[in-house]
Amino acid sequence: MAEIKTQKNQASVETFINSVDHEGKRKDAFEVLEMMKKITKEEPKMWGTSIIGFGDVRYKYASGREGDWFKVGFSPRKANVSLYLMGCDISKADSILGRLGKYKTGKGCLYINKLADIDKEVLKELVKEGYENGHIGTEKH
Repeated sequence: MAEIKTQKNQASVETFINSVDHEGKRKDAFEVLEMMKKITKEEPKMWGTSIIGFGDVRYKYASGREGDWFKVGFSPRKANVSLYLMGCDISKADSILGRLGKYKTGKGCLYINKLADIDKEVLKELVKEGYENGHIGTEKH
């Protein structure tokens, strides 16, 4: 079974964020970083070359595949800020998302163009839910 390519590492989160070209995305990334630190009370870790994660979770799918991941995280990408909220079922969070503002969703991800487009208090709710319920697959470890 192939190992997941995106692994936790010792790279500097601040150096990564400072390397983001777009000033607005860089500013938003530092704000999300501080928000997630405050909510999770954890230190951020780099996962791969472009994802910042908080907390650790061991996952195991019914298929038997297992691995390590983070509970919540984000990545300041060129097109948007991608938020990974593992314990928050984005597809079932309509009541919260209806109050968020301008966003898009993907499988387990929330995409925002900039923090100015959303209600930050609602984002905090989503991050808290994702962190507190953070697990993947069928079992919590």
